[in-house]
Amino acid sequence: MGAYSLQMARDPSFSIPSRPRRRYPYSGGVEYEGQTIFRLLPDQSLSDDRLDELLEVTLESGPYQYGDFLNLPLTLYLARDDETSDVFRISIRDGCIRLHVLPETDSAGLRAFYERLTDRTETDWRVDCETSD
Repeated sequence: MGAYSLQMARDPSFSIPSRPRRRYPYSGGVEYEGQTIFRLLPDQSLSDDRLDELLEVTLESGPYQYGDFLNLPLTLYLARDDETSDVFRISIRDGCIRLHVLPETDSAGLRAFYERLTDRTETDWRVDCETSD
């Protein structure tokens, strides 16, 4: 694992410090090297089930095409914002919503998701950004 950085903000820029790189192994499929994850943390404690409800409402009412990504024991969606054309993955873990940057993800789609989510809740949100190579 390479460099790791963590940035926390209440008015986040969603500037993407590092993008993952796609690799296509001979055995098939796709793998990613490196990652950038934005963690959306509510100021008041919300259960993962409640976060899942907020996520689903945001995806259903926003301009998104989305689907549950694989059959996993945790929530993991692949979402496409029809207004910004950004695609990113969204998961819920340990009391936060996590936005996983893909190689072509731009900041506009991440910011739009954040704004749509925060418009639907009474709580304030903080954002962490974590990167690794």
